[in-house]
Amino acid sequence: MLSYVPPMSQRGVFYGWVVVAAAATVVGAGLGSLFSLGVFLKPIEESTGWSRTSISLVALVNWLAMGVGSFVWGVLSDRWGGRAVAVAGSLLLGLALVMSSQAQALWHFHAAFGVGVGFAVGAFLAPLTATTTRWFTTRRGLAVALVNSGIGVGTFVVAPLARWLTTTWDWRVAMLVLGDLIWLVGVPAALLIRNAPGEVGASALGGAATAQRDFSTAQVVRAPQFWVIALTHFACCAAHSGPIFHMVTNAIDQGVAVMAAATLLGVSGLTSIGGRIGCGLLADRVGAKPVLVAGLLLQAGTIFAYLVAQETGTFYALALVFGVAYGGVMPLYALVTREYFGERVMGAAYGGVFLVSTIGMGLGSFAGGFIHDRLGSYAWMFLGSAAIGGMAILMAMTFRAPRAALRPVAAGSAPAGSTAG
Repeated sequence: MLSYVPPMSQRGVFYGWVVVAAAATVVGAGLGSLFSLGVFLKPIEESTGWSRTSISLVALVNWLAMGVGSFVWGVLSDRWGGRAVAVAGSLLLGLALVMSSQAQALWHFHAAFGVGVGFAVGAFLAPLTATTTRWFTTRRGLAVALVNSGIGVGTFVVAPLARWLTTTWDWRVAMLVLGDLIWLVGVPAALLIRNAPGEVGASALGGAATAQRDFSTAQVVRAPQFWVIALTHFACCAAHSGPIFHMVTNAIDQGVAVMAAATLLGVSGLTSIGGRIGCGLLADRVGAKPVLVAGLLLQAGTIFAYLVAQETGTFYALALVFGVAYGGVMPLYALVTREYFGERVMGAAYGGVFLVSTIGMGLGSFAGGFIHDRLGSYAWMFLGSAAIGGMAILMAMTFRAPRAALRPVAAGSAPAGSTAG
């Protein structure tokens, strides 16, 4: 058990919000570094002579390694706590970025950035989301959404920084600096993360003692509901990853000016932050399932609307709505996982769900390019993505209340939530 932090009644400030801020910072730094590959793609191609396809394959390796890492780190976070995992992941991420900056052969880059960066980043979103859920009862949706919003903020900050460093020096220096910044920013932020003070109990933090479902990791993986949640997340990510990854090139193909098209991804990224926070707040009021179904419906409809988009204004409007939709649904999978499996194995459960979803992210991005190269148009990608998004809606509607027996948690024996903040 990591060091105890007195509750709000003793400190005046509920430490759960410090955990949220620290977790969002770590998540933003990590995911921002991973997504910076898109900024480095062309400079790497020009300086090394490696093909764009070969470099782009690193993105797929990233997602697969991140998915495996999410599960492994999630299991470890259940044992050691979120702080230990976040510190270890930050140290490894900084090392992987530094090693990537020195890669001389393509396979070195695949190993360092593809596997190393991807696996290290897996230590952040799923494990730290699990840690955050243990701190809150009444505002859990908002807290999880804020941690998840670190992705949008991190991408918005790190991508321009990587571009500036590359323009000023070169991609190797830029990647080296990012690795150093992870050590300077990510590690100290990770040290602020604490486990919820479980020995205090819910009543001591102002909440009611809750009931928990006592699952083992093996029982989680064998549970049908785990696979329903995971496959819904998979379909959701497979549906939106292609339209996100190919958003700019599709707009250019439709006659949108290059600079205007380049800003579309930024617009959707910024509005995704609002979607995450808004859906988190709604989930606190009406529950995660109805908000998830509504978000998936909005996502599928927006993807379908891209089939008729041709004007610049239309693309901006769709980017705005699409960002709200795909951003809004992402934190909700952690909430439904927590509702079903409880908090004791939340790291392993959500890590497993996230592992399955990353496969959808990688395949969706790859399929979009494959379909375009074979058929000469993104139309079939949008049709297929909308159809897969419809499947996600149907699966989400099957989510049901847990049937597993509940065991009461006595005050002082389990992590507690809070009504603070």
